[in-house]
Parts: sequence; structure tokens; C-alpha cells
Amino acid sequence: MVFFYPKASTPGCTAEACDLRDNFEKFKANNFALLGISADSAKAQAKFIEKYDLPFPLLADEDKEVIKAFGVWGPKKFMGKEYDGIHRTTFVIDENGIIEEVIENVKTKDHTSQIL
Repeated sequence: MVFFYPKASTPGCTAEACDLRDNFEKFKANNFALLGISADSAKAQAKFIEKYDLPFPLLADEDKEVIKAFGVWGPKKFMGKEYDGIHRTTFVIDENGIIEEVIENVKTKDHTSQIL
């Protein structure tokens, strides 16, 4: 499973990462591997992992190559302003690399139940 999130250590991203962390054993029991990706620096990702004791890797995609390859970069709106950014999206990928499901309407505090 690959989940894209806008920015490490922000409220929504922290809620999502901590929900996944708190249910990590359920993912392992169902043979899921988790990988989080954002455009943050490797240093910011490392701090995020350390601060919240995240048991899964986070990829620093500062050049946005993977983010754009998955099609999750584009126009967003926040408080009336438009800007380009990462759309919070999760891809459930099987062991053969086939995308089984795309979750676009991620509920940050209850993302585990959306996936499982």
C-alpha cells in the first residue's frame, strides 16, 4: 500500500500516519506493507518518523517524480486560494504490482478502516 500525503507533521497528515501506526499490526496480519510519500525532505521525513514512532518507511520525493507518476499532483483549493499540491490519495497494490484500489477521499483519522 502506498499513501501520498501533503506535508509531514501537519495536523491531517499526522492524524493519518498515527492511525496507520496504531493499526500497523492489523496491516502486518493481512500481509500489507506500507509506504508513505510526500515532497518533504529526507530530514523532515526522518523527524516525522522519529517524533511519532512510525513503523513504516516514508519516501522523500522532493523532485515529485513518483508523486507525478501516480498522478496525485495538481490544483487544490484551501481557504479560497488555488495552488498546486499533493492530493491525499492511497493506492492498494497487490504483490504483482497491480493497483487493486485507489482511495481518494481519505479520512485521516479512520484511514485504516477504509483500507482494510
